[in-house]
Amino acid sequence: MSLTKTIDFDTKLITRLSKNGPRYTSYPTADRFEDSFSYRDYLHAVASVRTRGAGRPLSLYLHIPFCDTVCYYCACNKIVTRNREKAATYLSYLKREIAMQGTLFAGFNEVEQLHFGGGTPTYLSDVQMDELMTHLRRNFKFAPDEIGEYSIEVDPRTVSQERVRNLRHQGFNRISLGVQDFDAEVQEAVNRVQPEAETRAIIAAAREAHFRSVSIDLIYGLPKQSLSTMAVTIDKVIDASPDRISIYHYAHLPHVFKPQRRIREADMPASEEKLAMLTLCIKRLTSAGYVYIGMDHFARPDDDLAVAQRQGRLHRNFQGYSTHADSDLISCGVSAIGAVGATYSQNAKTLEAYYEGLDNNELPVVRGVALSMDDLLRRSVIGKLMCQFELSMAAMEQAFPISFASYFAPELALLRKLETDGLVTLDREWITVTMRGRLLIRNVCMVFDRYLAQADAAPRYSRTV
Repeated sequence: MSLTKTIDFDTKLITRLSKNGPRYTSYPTADRFEDSFSYRDYLHAVASVRTRGAGRPLSLYLHIPFCDTVCYYCACNKIVTRNREKAATYLSYLKREIAMQGTLFAGFNEVEQLHFGGGTPTYLSDVQMDELMTHLRRNFKFAPDEIGEYSIEVDPRTVSQERVRNLRHQGFNRISLGVQDFDAEVQEAVNRVQPEAETRAIIAAAREAHFRSVSIDLIYGLPKQSLSTMAVTIDKVIDASPDRISIYHYAHLPHVFKPQRRIREADMPASEEKLAMLTLCIKRLTSAGYVYIGMDHFARPDDDLAVAQRQGRLHRNFQGYSTHADSDLISCGVSAIGAVGATYSQNAKTLEAYYEGLDNNELPVVRGVALSMDDLLRRSVIGKLMCQFELSMAAMEQAFPISFASYFAPELALLRKLETDGLVTLDREWITVTMRGRLLIRNVCMVFDRYLAQADAAPRYSRTV
């Protein structure tokens, strides 16, 4: 059944309920990490995983922070420089961190998921990427290509068709292209001029190189965007026929991210126009046969994401929706966030601090959190709602020593209010997010976030829609 016929776009309701809130790539969210969590706490987490024994595959994330130019909308942890020596120095330290992590996980270090993010991972030269992938294989065992999911984020402006073929030979089998928008005026306004032909050539090269999946990232709410320009862009994307599409809401926070101060406020679309853009994208993509996974993700029905959702295996981590729910996530690089055992940990955010930690023969972990039983319970609840849009209360009672109705009595009372708005349905056994509620899934999950009551969410997060 087409989701186009069932999603309820209640503009007035969305406008009334949209507010600042987390994206829940983790729970607790990264802004709740504590500076008291250190390298030694991370070692304890690894020890607990070793005690549990081998069996679960690993997920590995590498952060490459460098970019040639700055995109004004970008909120990533990045370093804009044309000095390639900085990348060479960084790689020498990154390899040291990889070796340390490989030693810690020796004996149960098979990787089934690898993701290179940035910055711009292809800022690295072909030779540097070859050396880095060789180093990774020296320190970790990788599942065969047909089993593993090995992805890299690519800026089409920085790679040639030959480079795309080389990335496939180096072991990557999934590729994600940053597009944001095909409109020339929008591209100019955010300092990311990227001709459509250039992007289409890279997509074609990825297909010819037999990448298993090609993804495109878009953003709605950028300066100079309108409903008409977004319609043209989305039609071009559909014609390009990627396997996955992500359409992110631009969070304009110039008081937090300096590059955004170069964006003219007068060029920003109104809230009503942004909502209309989202509505248009969902309707056109689902009409074209894409499955609306949730929030900002779409996939073809035969894509692993769509299959995982149908089978109840979908998961959320710091890269968004994922098919690898049971993996410990090892993250390497400046500012990278990992999830090992019942902990989250984050590396130093500056190169200086990152290098200093490794020079002291320690992993550069500077903050994190050890999850309590309450955290684990709420993470499970939020994860189920975000990925499956339904929750069995009985299943939660089997997994945790609680009576759901008693433990979450205040939350259920709040959900009753959302039920009157048509976002959820409740009975004695299930919490079910309606098709109307899927667009406001972050609002639903915020009900279960006990940390939100401790501080104002407004300065920390983007709007939920």
